[in-house]
Amino acid sequence: MLVSSGQYFKLGFFSRPVNSTYRYVGIMYNSIPEMTVIWVANRERPSNDLNGSLQISGDRRFVILDREKEILWSCNVSSCVVNSSAELLDTGNLAGFCGRILNMLQMIPKMKFFTDLSRDEKNTLTSWTSPCDLAPGRFTSPIEPLPIPQLFVWNGFAAAEETLRFDQLLGDSGLKLTKTIVVIHGPANSSYRYVGIMYNVPVMTVIWVANRENPLNDPNGSVQISGDGDLVILDGEKEVVWSSNASNPVANSSVQLLDTGNLVLQDTLNLGVKWQSFEHASDSWLPKMKFLTDPSMNEKIVLTSWRSPSDPALGRFTSTIEPIEIPQLFVWNGQYPYWRSGPWNGHIFTGIPGAEAYYQNGFDSFDVNGFDSFDVVNDNPETAYLTFSSTNVSILRLFALSTSGILQHRAWANGTQEWEVIWSSIGTECDIYGKCGPFGICDARSNPVCSCLQGFVPKIHEEWNAANWTGGCTRETPLQCQNNSSIGGIGKKDGFRMLKRVKLPDHFKRFSASEEDCRNQCSNDCSCIAYAFVSGIGCLRWTGSLIDMQNLPSGDTDVYIRLAHSELAHKKYMKAIIAAIAVLGFIIVLVGIYFFRKRLLKYTAGCKGNHASSDVVADKGYMGEIMLRCDVLGIRLEKLPLFKFEMLAKATDHFHSTNKLGQGGFGPVYKGKLPNGQEVAIKRLVRSSNQGLKEFVTEVEVMSKLQHRNLVKILGCCLECGEKMLVYEYMPCGSLDGYIFDSHKQAFLDWNRRVNIIEGICRGILYLHRDSRLRIIHRDLKAGNILLDEELNPKISDFGTARIFGGNDVQANTTRVVGTRGYMAPEYVSQGRFSEKTDVYSFGVMLLEIVSGKENNSFQLEDQEQMSLIAYAWKQWQEGDISCLIDPVIFDTALEIQMMRYVQVGLLCVQETAKDRPCISIILSMLNNEIAVLPRPMEPAFTADHRPQGTRSSDILIENSSKTLTSTFIEG
Repeated sequence: MLVSSGQYFKLGFFSRPVNSTYRYVGIMYNSIPEMTVIWVANRERPSNDLNGSLQISGDRRFVILDREKEILWSCNVSSCVVNSSAELLDTGNLAGFCGRILNMLQMIPKMKFFTDLSRDEKNTLTSWTSPCDLAPGRFTSPIEPLPIPQLFVWNGFAAAEETLRFDQLLGDSGLKLTKTIVVIHGPANSSYRYVGIMYNVPVMTVIWVANRENPLNDPNGSVQISGDGDLVILDGEKEVVWSSNASNPVANSSVQLLDTGNLVLQDTLNLGVKWQSFEHASDSWLPKMKFLTDPSMNEKIVLTSWRSPSDPALGRFTSTIEPIEIPQLFVWNGQYPYWRSGPWNGHIFTGIPGAEAYYQNGFDSFDVNGFDSFDVVNDNPETAYLTFSSTNVSILRLFALSTSGILQHRAWANGTQEWEVIWSSIGTECDIYGKCGPFGICDARSNPVCSCLQGFVPKIHEEWNAANWTGGCTRETPLQCQNNSSIGGIGKKDGFRMLKRVKLPDHFKRFSASEEDCRNQCSNDCSCIAYAFVSGIGCLRWTGSLIDMQNLPSGDTDVYIRLAHSELAHKKYMKAIIAAIAVLGFIIVLVGIYFFRKRLLKYTAGCKGNHASSDVVADKGYMGEIMLRCDVLGIRLEKLPLFKFEMLAKATDHFHSTNKLGQGGFGPVYKGKLPNGQEVAIKRLVRSSNQGLKEFVTEVEVMSKLQHRNLVKILGCCLECGEKMLVYEYMPCGSLDGYIFDSHKQAFLDWNRRVNIIEGICRGILYLHRDSRLRIIHRDLKAGNILLDEELNPKISDFGTARIFGGNDVQANTTRVVGTRGYMAPEYVSQGRFSEKTDVYSFGVMLLEIVSGKENNSFQLEDQEQMSLIAYAWKQWQEGDISCLIDPVIFDTALEIQMMRYVQVGLLCVQETAKDRPCISIILSMLNNEIAVLPRPMEPAFTADHRPQGTRSSDILIENSSKTLTSTFIEG
């Protein structure tokens, strides 16, 4: 052990963690109890025995030897020759040791943090792989001197080691380039090096790579203009690694990097372009770049994904514009289509869900300061190109093809200093090409998402029932025109059925015809199985399978499907049938009301003077007997059964305390047993609670209209004898918090069960936000409001604080903030503003609670100051070590990558700003690995709850405990 004279630092062997068999030699602080290492010699080759030694070798070099006297580490640079003695200075520097220590772990006083390109020297801080693994990690921090010194922290491969400059390499302005040519490295621990163009922003964003298929494998490569005028990359042996291969190069050439990001090789004399990077795209499509297909000129621009996020080599996904008949954008997985935009109608790509919202004026609605043009030029049936440009060149934009095959439009946000994803090609699983196979149609709002077109049935029922829909569907009834027995006019003619607002199927043919002629031509051609007449496109016809169809939320792309007459015959009589049913139903209702009112008067006489709250009571007292639609207390009930008070009293043994399950937001909750043997949960409103009445009305109104496997099912209500009660299906396993926060029950929830619970909650929220008839914001999602059935499947409950949103509503404000402390989003607490992203925040808190087994509101580390679970999760994720965060009952190193992914999704959900949080459909895709690369979350808010301006004390209702079956509100 070598100690500095002032006892500040020491040099010697150590282990990390202390009980590890690996031993390192390093410099550490000596005067503090906590081991603080500032430099390690053998980071990549630790000693694995107790007999290693640090010596000065015969050639005067420092070496670390193992017990076999093999060299584990050596100071093996030419200048690294020590004097006859070595001294550890009080600055932490080892005197006589290489002159200075390179690649420190920490920056300490009097240490030079430098970059010297002339001498090819750079002092770089490099993180550990993990708190217990001292090997070089993925984060590095150098000082970059060009053009003005700046400190950087680089993540992974993205360390621009030098900027290659030529005398001819200037931007349009000559002063400030928006793009830079850099040398970038390949995957971690790889010696591969590439030459590429990147945006000049803090987040390294490579938009073009020259030598993707042939990387440099030595540090002595160079970029030059060859003698015949080509731009070339040479390795250390002066062999050509990559060449621009210009069609007609000239010796007098120059190269210029334009502010568009286009690298141009041009004739210096007449400035004629000989080659440009825009015609040889990598994975990015930039403003003013032609996304082109021209078979006549043998030209085609192809975007090709990277092999992985850290490997620029060619990946398996490509994107092209296909001009056959009508231009469409495609993403290909190898030779198979993976995504399709639908045909261009002169204004938008018609197959993109919600395209009108994005493209109100071309691309203008992406940003008010955004695109001024987005154009498809289709001069002939085989040629097309796509361009876009921006009126505000200060806003950086691009389309990029990710390693997972998702085409994304991104814009640089100066405020957050990050790329914002404006649009993604894969928003739901229905966007994947051919998800439901031939003659199947996909609807992201349905469960399951795939169904057969009317008149068609699954081709292979077993596969279809197992959710393998790619086999598609087959026609149920043969067409008359294809039936040989119909020759001579026997049989009724086929007809057409309209499908409104659908993504036009692939493999269409375009014809010049009016709408009427389009129908007649298809009707007279037995091979025509469908047609469409689309504004801006004209007449389209299909003769093969209909594939890649999807229900769209808006648009005017309607398709007419040819069906046999028998599939259409019932339409003729439908109006008469509907009218007859309506008249008969009206008569039945009148008769029913007469007898019900008569019976009501008789029944209410036994309610001891209390007045009935409803004009309608179910005749036999329990569900399944009679279902009615009526207005009660201003509530619009949707076929909700009404129970007798007397029957519910008997079911609960007259609401005996032994049957009490918990205390809800508007009163107690009891377990009961109906005469048919079914167990139920009964919520009973406290008569004196005005607040409870509001929650009761809301819950009845909402729950009577919802039905989903991950929502608790309402069975009916009682509005009799002055009572107001709700009857729910009984959940035998109780609430989720009773498991994840109970040390005795945590073991029942292994990792797979917790994943199932998380995804089930997510699907339930997706139904509320997007897939139900109403758009519901729950506002009080927490572990206590998630109930578990006998198979531990999650069901969302307690909708007393829910709000219904209109079709165009995005957010709302309230002066009455209700919810549970620790689960409420910052904007909801501080400003009373709530939206779908409010529920996303609550879901993120629950996700972190489920994986950690710790409660956000009561979380506290031993012997440390109080810290919220969110803050602790952020800290551990930042350090790359979640082993202390995950519930030890389920932690498994083999599952650590998946667990890390779930923690990252949770942190994305609890970001401080609502717009930064992903929507619930994207979250589900993230959890299911449909989105391979997750965005980096912003730091969550750790501030205390703040009261919205203009609210009274009594208007803020926040529950301080989640240990109840349903919400409990405490005014304060």
